[in-house]
Amino acid sequence: MTVEIYHPRRSVLYVPASNERALAKIASLACDAVVIDLEDGVAPADKVSAREKLAGILAARPKRRCEMVVRINPLGSEWGIDDLLAVARAGSDGILLPKVATPRDILEAGDLLDDNLAPDTVKLWAMIETPKALLNIGAIAELGRDPASRLACCVAGTNDLLKATGVLATPDRRYLMPWLMQLVLAARAGGLDVIDGVANDFRDLEAFARECAEAAAMGFDGKSLIHPAQIEPANRAFAPSPEALSAARAIRDAFSRPENAGKSVIALDGRMVERLHLAEAEKLLAKAAIIGA
Repeated sequence: MTVEIYHPRRSVLYVPASNERALAKIASLACDAVVIDLEDGVAPADKVSAREKLAGILAARPKRRCEMVVRINPLGSEWGIDDLLAVARAGSDGILLPKVATPRDILEAGDLLDDNLAPDTVKLWAMIETPKALLNIGAIAELGRDPASRLACCVAGTNDLLKATGVLATPDRRYLMPWLMQLVLAARAGGLDVIDGVANDFRDLEAFARECAEAAAMGFDGKSLIHPAQIEPANRAFAPSPEALSAARAIRDAFSRPENAGKSVIALDGRMVERLHLAEAEKLLAKAAIIGA
């Protein structure tokens, strides 16, 4: 049985597979994950040549911890299946499926990977960017409970959702909020990570930092990025705060005292603390150790 390893996904940077200059910078960047993009970031005339570069791109992956995921073209497109098979052969950590609409989209991709003997370490990420996907998000996310589905993460495609629904794009994202919270809730029910959508103005880092803080408060694990300047604010926003770490250590230490051995509930600094809080504290401290917080 494969042991699941925690992967921080605070900063998920998209890099077009056809952009040699951007690809060359990956090793020097501090993002948690890189999405090599074969879909929106690559012109139709360049799709095949971009795919042919995948093996070399993934072979030159950073020596530091960094997930390498490839966003393929939709499986129903003329490039999709060949993209998926190329990624499986090239040794990517994951495949980001665009235009996911139903659980069947995930299952079909997983079957193709299984049929072509892709290792079970190759995970699937689902791009939630259509009204139909949102209507089906509960059933899609529930696949996360089945390791055979390979589903590990959902990603909000906010630009496409705005386009498809016609809702007004506002700085506070007020009209997107109900759908984003629905996505977070479904992802948690399915045991999945969930990544917020992009902020299009990469020059306004103050607004970006506010959006990251808001997304972290909503329960997202990280943020989709379109520029390296966004990495540091995202890593900071989605990392545990010093105050949260201090509180987690206090809970862990309190339960480790001999007088609290076997207790389900204890009093700490004037409040009731249960063992579920201990589990949350230990999980937070383990994540902090991995990211170096």
